[in-house]
Amino acid sequence: MTKEAKLHSNVIITNHIVDEVNKLLKQYENRSIFVFTDINTTNFCLPILSDLFKDHSISFFEMQPGEDNKALSTVVEMWNFLGENGADRKSLVIQIGGGLLTDIGGFAASTFKRGMDFVNIPTTLLSQVDASVGGKTGFNYNGLKNEIGVIRQPNLVIIDPIFLKTLEKEHLISGYGEMIKHGFIFDKSHLNVLLNQKIEQTNQEELAGLIRRSIEIKDHFVHIDPNEKGIRKALNFGHTIGHALESLFIAHHSHPQHGYAVAWGIISELYLSNIKFGLSLDVVEEYSTQIINIFGKPPVEIDDSHFEQLLRWIAKDKKNDGKKINFTLLSEVGEFAINQGASQEEIIASLHFLIKKIKESNEI
Repeated sequence: MTKEAKLHSNVIITNHIVDEVNKLLKQYENRSIFVFTDINTTNFCLPILSDLFKDHSISFFEMQPGEDNKALSTVVEMWNFLGENGADRKSLVIQIGGGLLTDIGGFAASTFKRGMDFVNIPTTLLSQVDASVGGKTGFNYNGLKNEIGVIRQPNLVIIDPIFLKTLEKEHLISGYGEMIKHGFIFDKSHLNVLLNQKIEQTNQEELAGLIRRSIEIKDHFVHIDPNEKGIRKALNFGHTIGHALESLFIAHHSHPQHGYAVAWGIISELYLSNIKFGLSLDVVEEYSTQIINIFGKPPVEIDDSHFEQLLRWIAKDKKNDGKKINFTLLSEVGEFAINQGASQEEIIASLHFLIKKIKESNEI
């Protein structure tokens, strides 16, 4: 039986992006409007709306893409741009891009003059199913993902699958990392649909339905617990180890898409769920094999020499309570427990399991 999850956030899922943005611009026609993009969205996504923007006085800010630019220096550039172009608390920032852009731009808008309106138009699958709902904004600091930030909901999110036509396959698959997480913690049928069809072969109507279901699941948790004090932590499944893996890859000058790191983190945390909650090992093996088949192997060959550093990153995770490392773990698919501790030995065992699954995939 499918669990009920309603959409509470101010999200519009549409096949008529131009009409929806036109309505938005009319609401702010006597105010200063700013559009944030990165180079990729300027080239591939902005043209869809460019004719509409010609009729309005809009200031455009373009950031450099890539995780290295999710930094305080970019936030300062955004603040300077807003200040130099006369932004005030009644102005509007429209963000057209992926989760990196909406995270950092949302932080800039949330803090400039103590907060101004901002609207997200997510253009990647990952940003549509993850960054679109929840209000998390921020940037990387001291080598740690999203170390500095605030939680502030966008005034509106407008999602149109048309932007996904501009994406390469790896960006589509990255979005799948967050979507399968939603299935693991809430809806087994959603999970199985995702794992048994190829994202690049999914038509736009089907994809819109899958996107809506994932957003409904995420919003279910966000609506109950907007500030992540309790049940919203379920959405961190796969992320405690996933973020540490992501930091490892960045340290080795490799930057896989975020959803890939989450997927590899899920494999380790499925095994932890077996150790701590008795999640069936057959289930762990089956799903882990499916995940590896979709996401492949990490760009850095993980071995014992990395464990000490990975443990340090895991110990610094934002979800921890003091020295207690917190995980969201599963007793079965769709049934989770938050704030679950694990010893270093158990975490290392889960990393060994991930390495085992990677090696098995190499032997096929």
